[in-house]
Amino acid sequence: MTQQIPETIDTGSPPVPERDAPGRLAGGRLRVWDIVFFVVSAAAPLTVVASAAPTAMRLGGVGAAGALLVCGVILIFFAIGFTAMSRHVRNTGAFYAYAARGLGKPAGIGTALAALFAYIVLSVSFYGFLGFFAQLTMADLFGLDLPWPVWSLVAAACVAFLGYRKVDVGAKVLAVLLTAEVGILLVLSIAVLANGGPEPWSAAPFSPEAVFLAPGVAALFVMGFGAYMGFEGTAIYAEEAKNPSRTVPIATYIAIGFLAVFYAFTFWMITVAFGIEGVIGLVSSDDFESTVFIAGDQYLGAWAGTVLQVLIVTSFLACLLAFHNASSRYAYSLSREGLLPKPLARTHPTSRAPHVASTTIAVIAVLAILIGWATGADPILQLGIWSYGAGVAGLVFAQAVAAVSVIGFFARDRRGYGRFRVVVAPVIGAAGLIGGFLLIVLNFEYVTGLDAAANALLILPTPVLFAAGIVWGLVIRRRNPAQYAALAESKAETTPER
Repeated sequence: MTQQIPETIDTGSPPVPERDAPGRLAGGRLRVWDIVFFVVSAAAPLTVVASAAPTAMRLGGVGAAGALLVCGVILIFFAIGFTAMSRHVRNTGAFYAYAARGLGKPAGIGTALAALFAYIVLSVSFYGFLGFFAQLTMADLFGLDLPWPVWSLVAAACVAFLGYRKVDVGAKVLAVLLTAEVGILLVLSIAVLANGGPEPWSAAPFSPEAVFLAPGVAALFVMGFGAYMGFEGTAIYAEEAKNPSRTVPIATYIAIGFLAVFYAFTFWMITVAFGIEGVIGLVSSDDFESTVFIAGDQYLGAWAGTVLQVLIVTSFLACLLAFHNASSRYAYSLSREGLLPKPLARTHPTSRAPHVASTTIAVIAVLAILIGWATGADPILQLGIWSYGAGVAGLVFAQAVAAVSVIGFFARDRRGYGRFRVVVAPVIGAAGLIGGFLLIVLNFEYVTGLDAAANALLILPTPVLFAAGIVWGLVIRRRNPAQYAALAESKAETTPER
């Protein structure tokens, strides 16, 4: 996309390479594994296994492992077309650019507003979760019992600092934290395999009856799609990637494939650890949220419980950093397009990070934490779950729109790709994501525990922002044709006005 570079005073310094020019993100900085760490960390594997696994089994039965595999397959189909389109659309706005190029620019603006809202409220929810678990961990291990908002504010300061710095600094931090949390879960799973459980191994969690015909099938897929939140972040970092036409597709496939296999395996190991009957009894009890910690204590010893307590806090910190980076880059992209205040498009003169957008997102988080503290909100049941539910609904909606956009983008010109990659696979992915969004909306009470009226208030921002964005785009097209023509265009390719 042709960007307007802010004018600067000539100081006689050597010219700055275009990819690192003022007002641009630092190009060529992120490798495949850097992006994978951001995306997998956003999914927060430990928090999914420790919290979503017992919750999904409690509500939907032992088919949770199979449901995670099915969701992963749906997202792989979506990714096949998504990554083909990424070769032609390089914009840190990701869903915004994809929807604009596939369905028209008004739809792109609507999708961008819905996605930005989703990323921000998901970040807010994780501050609530982190504060809760950090309070418990610090009190249990060190006797330091401080209110949860204190730990949430400490986390906000850390995330703001890392977000202000170079993006690859954040990637290095995520690499360490992610390796630790994945490592402890793999050690636990291997211990379960080596020792065996109270019952013979069973493939029941992968049977069609347990996955598709269970009474709580909706809950399985609500938790299943939620477990992959953030995988589309591979496209968000396209402008900062080394060789993005190769890096983005590889990172996307690795991230989704790893998460699908890892989730299915660890969820299955939970059923092996306690047995089919035993795990159903445990997740039906009041201690269901401690399922993974109980397994760690039984199969590895007390040290594992302590390690898991620490790592669940760092897992949320890693998740927060990933979602903060994604939120910052969405805000940066929309500002660069003239859709948000111009200062948000500024990048740091040294690190090239979108430091103004990053700081703004951090301030919003701090305000949410302080409001939660002042009103006495529960960090899990209110600040956490309510925000999480709204964010999941918004992000799955944006994914579904992006999936349809891929179909629209290649409808008249397959651009040299085979029919399967840009027609068949995207249609399957879009159908799966639309179905997933409907399951989330129609069964929202499984996430929030609220009544229909309250749930509607949490869901409504997504369609309202989408509709408002469409109207806004039509207004821009009529009042400012030049700005409209420049929206969502990339360097890789230009398309006719839509």
